[in-house]
Amino acid sequence: MFSISPVESMNFDGHTLYIKRDDLLHPDFSGNKARKFYHFLHHDYSYVTRLVGAGSAQANSLYSLSVLAKQQGWQFDYYVSHISNFLLQHPQGNYAAAIQNGANIINVAELPYADNIAGMHLDDVVQYILLSTPTYADKQHLLCIPEGGRCEYAETGIAQLASEIIEWAQIRQQIKLMVFLPSGTGTTAAYLNKQLIQQLAQLQLTPVLTIEVLTCSTVGGDDYLRQQFSQLIDEVYYPHIVSDGHKYHFGKLSRRCFDMWQTVCQSGIEFELLYDPVGFLVLQHYLKTNTLTNTDILYVHQGGILGNKTMLPRYLRKFSNSINAS
Repeated sequence: MFSISPVESMNFDGHTLYIKRDDLLHPDFSGNKARKFYHFLHHDYSYVTRLVGAGSAQANSLYSLSVLAKQQGWQFDYYVSHISNFLLQHPQGNYAAAIQNGANIINVAELPYADNIAGMHLDDVVQYILLSTPTYADKQHLLCIPEGGRCEYAETGIAQLASEIIEWAQIRQQIKLMVFLPSGTGTTAAYLNKQLIQQLAQLQLTPVLTIEVLTCSTVGGDDYLRQQFSQLIDEVYYPHIVSDGHKYHFGKLSRRCFDMWQTVCQSGIEFELLYDPVGFLVLQHYLKTNTLTNTDILYVHQGGILGNKTMLPRYLRKFSNSINAS
């Protein structure tokens, strides 16, 4: 059982911002991945002998899944579309930690049938491999988790997050609360908004507590994010998507993102370098263009600090002549 993550305050662009410290949930699981994979830690999967996943070689989910597999005694195969030569020669961060946990990281570009899967989404690549190769003939003992944990099982842990947020708001006797978090696949934001709506309706609080979930895209734009929502929840539960006019490419180094990361880390809380900088840039724009009255803002920390061990050196190499590293 994860502990309830604490909430701390920080000053952000002249506003008091409350930070839901999901990076402190557990020594081996943190942030949205801890919430998404909570289900697999607390339900019976004793029949499983092999775990299959996919994503980036530097993904937070790679490390979290490797911990899950190690704890459960499962073999773990993880498919990636690319591994940089630098990372191969200098293993570090999530990649190195996952290998230490026994992860078998497979570059799909080097598979003998790579031409057959060229251009396919990684999740589709995994399904092709599961159906077309004898490696996974024993499907009775197989557990496959989609990229980023985007599946219905993620709702279990995110429901717990919703409960914690409601309880925190009640203790503070709040009436209006805005919850903000950046999105990759949108799984956490989607299920969080759904659970908050449903749980608040069941509680029938007096006075009425209103909690609105806002999110932003860090991967493929707003339309992509809505498409991801549509595969998980009914439209009535969609969180509100906001933007600052910039389109962000996941994992691409941006001076704006690094400057924002340095700024927010001055609070004494370390944030990660993939999702959080985009989240804070969009939140900054939102606060400048909207007037909030009697509304507190709760930012959900994305966890994944281990990934900074690979992201930070990349930033320093790219901007070494102009960055004063924090």
